[in-house]
Amino acid sequence: MNSESRKIRWGILGPGNIAKAFAGGVAHSRTGTLAAIGARNPGKAGLAENFPGARILDGYDALLSDPESDAIYISTPHPTHAEWAIKAAEAGKHVLCEKPMGLTAFEADAMIHAARKAGTFLGEAFMYRLHPQTLKLVELVKSGAIGDIRMIKSSFGFAMPGFMPEHRLYANDLAGGGILDVGGYPVSMARLIAGAAVGKPFAEPDKVVGAAHLGQSGVDEWASALLHFPDGIVAEVSCSISLAQDNVLRIVGTKGRIEVADFWYAGGKEGGTGEIRIIRPGPDGNQVIEVKEDRWLYAFEVDAAGEAILAGKQELAWPGMGWADSLGNLRVLDKWRAAVGLEYEIEKPAKRFNTISGRPLRSGGTAIRKREIPGLRRPASCLALGFEDFRTFSSGAILLDGFFEAGGNLFDTGYVYGAGYTEALLGNWLQNRGVREQSVVIGKGAHSPLCYPDVIGKQLAQSLDRLQSDYVDIYFMHRDNPDVPVDEFVDAMDQEARAGRIRGPFGGSNWTRERMDAAIAYAERTGKQKPGALSNNFSLAEMLDPIWAGCVTSSSDEWKAWLIARQMPNFAWSSQGRGFFTDRAGRDKRDNEELVRVWYSDRNFGRRDRAIELADRLGKSPIHVALAYVLAQPFPSVPLIGPRTLGELEDSLQALDISLSPDDLEWLDSGSERRRAQRGG
Repeated sequence: MNSESRKIRWGILGPGNIAKAFAGGVAHSRTGTLAAIGARNPGKAGLAENFPGARILDGYDALLSDPESDAIYISTPHPTHAEWAIKAAEAGKHVLCEKPMGLTAFEADAMIHAARKAGTFLGEAFMYRLHPQTLKLVELVKSGAIGDIRMIKSSFGFAMPGFMPEHRLYANDLAGGGILDVGGYPVSMARLIAGAAVGKPFAEPDKVVGAAHLGQSGVDEWASALLHFPDGIVAEVSCSISLAQDNVLRIVGTKGRIEVADFWYAGGKEGGTGEIRIIRPGPDGNQVIEVKEDRWLYAFEVDAAGEAILAGKQELAWPGMGWADSLGNLRVLDKWRAAVGLEYEIEKPAKRFNTISGRPLRSGGTAIRKREIPGLRRPASCLALGFEDFRTFSSGAILLDGFFEAGGNLFDTGYVYGAGYTEALLGNWLQNRGVREQSVVIGKGAHSPLCYPDVIGKQLAQSLDRLQSDYVDIYFMHRDNPDVPVDEFVDAMDQEARAGRIRGPFGGSNWTRERMDAAIAYAERTGKQKPGALSNNFSLAEMLDPIWAGCVTSSSDEWKAWLIARQMPNFAWSSQGRGFFTDRAGRDKRDNEELVRVWYSDRNFGRRDRAIELADRLGKSPIHVALAYVLAQPFPSVPLIGPRTLGELEDSLQALDISLSPDDLEWLDSGSERRRAQRGG
């Protein structure tokens, strides 16, 4: 698209009040023209008058398929932002999404992932960030006009005319309340100013503490938060939909303060003069800086998006909010909501039956191949997904859906993960999506200090209750207790297998060869089900010191020989070396105590160097080679992976393109001459 010959043709998805303001911005922009409106009620009175010159299309899908619309402005209610942004990217449309980009940073990340894959633009519409008044504020902070910045105080609060349950601001199912609707403004400004104070585009707080009043409908009617930044800056932010606040931005420094009223309006929606007040000690300390701007407020974001699209960029340039900025802002809002216990009903399993794209879960994906594991009733994916870091259904479901749709069906859980929340999340997902019988669930229990035989049945019963299932497919003791005879543990697990609560192989996680041999021998002598699986650390880099107390690695030469001889399936945790293979620059992460203690050795550095060499040959990353190494072992080897985002998941899947021969494995491991490595395994 040539910026000299044509303008960006905008379509508006959701013709509400904010869309009218955006349409005015398009009309007064340099780069855009309004092409169409996607409306679910195209016959609604006033559409033609409010959006002059635009074609009124019947429905949102009609807008996404409109060949005369290049970019889509999404102004639908908050819960639908992710769905339509993803669908727009899949349709090849650029997107400017009204804030908040998603309900959570996890949703926004999924939206960014879709845009990145499609090669389309995605931006978040914080109009004030692109106005000259905001740039002037940044310049004043950087210049030291009020000394070193110490505190930032800001609010965005207004009072609705009483409780209105039908209004979107009070509607729980529409993610109402102040934090998501207007709380992002003071948070984004605080992060911008805190960044400017230290010479960065924005800064991220290291602590977020929040409080709120949740009203009749369960949304926050007024809320406040404290943000602490690593350099000592503290920000106080507040928002409200039932309480009028003064809405003055205050930036407090060692030599004075700056005040700006209603900073998000700058000089006005249709242009005007904004005022920045500098207040310093002394008779001549006060100063008013006027920022006169005739351009319409919303035209700035239209042109910033348009210029990025015309230049082939996928995100807004600073001072607009790029992807990292939008994600950082939503992470703060996530923490604020978590602190006040605000989880919308639409984020919970009872109302979230579809994937983030708004479609039902699809099965049959082939990106992740499946394999037979001795003792399992159904084939399991060659990778197992671990996901213990998620604390809400809506956030975890994004990754679970993505893994399943790629062909993954093997899920790793543990009784102690997230104090039981990981198991509960998976159980909700399996029931909500109706895929329990297509899935393979790994359960683990009897973690130290409760590593005793009589604990196994009790914890497994609780795990099954959380999982909403009658059984697990694979079961591991999470730790071993050498003070207890191994036969007692085998008896306890065999009893659960005979009761049908373990319907596949069981064994030990972090067990030694000696204990596994003794357990197998005991089971063979007594006719009990013998341990048929292991879950120890295994990776191209050998773990030199336990990451956590009681951990066992199986990466040594002796272990490999044992695994091959036994053909023992090993479900390998930390299969990619916990970041060891991501450091291409050398031994320059000595500030990371764990990395140095656990992985740093000459032999491991040699393995990493060879992984880098092979990765460069294949057009991959060393981390892909490291994962391919675990997959290619001459015994059943199943890596456990723990991505947090769809992008990280898809990156891990690149390892599946690499086929390593026995010679390749030997070369990576010891440096002996290899023959070749192939793609397309």
